[in-house]
Amino acid sequence: MVCGERCCAHSVYLADKRYLKRSEERVAYATILKEDSDRMAFVGSVSVSKLGYSYAISPPVRGDRYAKRTSRVSMSLAANLKGGVETFADELVETASKIASPGRGILAVDESTKTIGKRLASIGVENTEENRQGYRQLLFNCPGLGEYISGAILFEETLYQSGTDDTPFVDCLKGVGVIPGIKVDKGLSPLGGAESFETWCTGLDGLSERAAAYYKQGARFAKWRAVLQISDSTPSKLSIHENAWGLARYAKTVQDQGLVPIIEPEILMDGDHSIERTAEVQEEVLATVYK
Repeated sequence: MVCGERCCAHSVYLADKRYLKRSEERVAYATILKEDSDRMAFVGSVSVSKLGYSYAISPPVRGDRYAKRTSRVSMSLAANLKGGVETFADELVETASKIASPGRGILAVDESTKTIGKRLASIGVENTEENRQGYRQLLFNCPGLGEYISGAILFEETLYQSGTDDTPFVDCLKGVGVIPGIKVDKGLSPLGGAESFETWCTGLDGLSERAAAYYKQGARFAKWRAVLQISDSTPSKLSIHENAWGLARYAKTVQDQGLVPIIEPEILMDGDHSIERTAEVQEEVLATVYK
């Protein structure tokens, strides 16, 4: 799945919507960005084929270069970990379909302890676990929540947290038809060899084991946020490719443990560039991610 939050809609103005059939697999509704006659990248697809592969995450790619890039993903999986996309194929399809159901959206409540502290401080509330619990309980018990929200992205603390009545928050959400999700990245870090303000997203180490634990706790989808910035010289090719590889590795890893991956290559709006420049960068970044 692809997170369109804060993304410029004009970036996909060249997109051509059509039905697509490849071999015996059918993508129900995919949006294809035509780059040239030989290479195409998928943009905005939320469909998963019957074999469990999301075309927005793992499009068909040929060549040894792709095999080399993905070899580290395979190597990172612990030998004794159960999983594999085939194991969760039907469930992945079902989860993706529910999250993308018409008329509903995703609630992002994955603020870190530090970030939520700033929000609580703005209303004079101390940043304690009890107050964080109360805030989240207020959200998850909102009447009619499931009518408008299909999934909720949680912080790790929240995934394992319960309400004052000892009901796990995961069960509160499931009870109103909201699918629990989990933020799995570990934040941004400076990207060596790039501009001083360019970053890459950390969290791949131990991700397979964490994803398996999150699934066991009740999470059914995951989110990973990469950030790119526009300036006269950025995003650099290094930044684009490093963040695209990270998103692909993350997606493959969590999908093998039963979590539908949300792909979020966020391009910041900061700057004085034009909307045309935004569309140009957005197109390049998305095309790189899906290739």
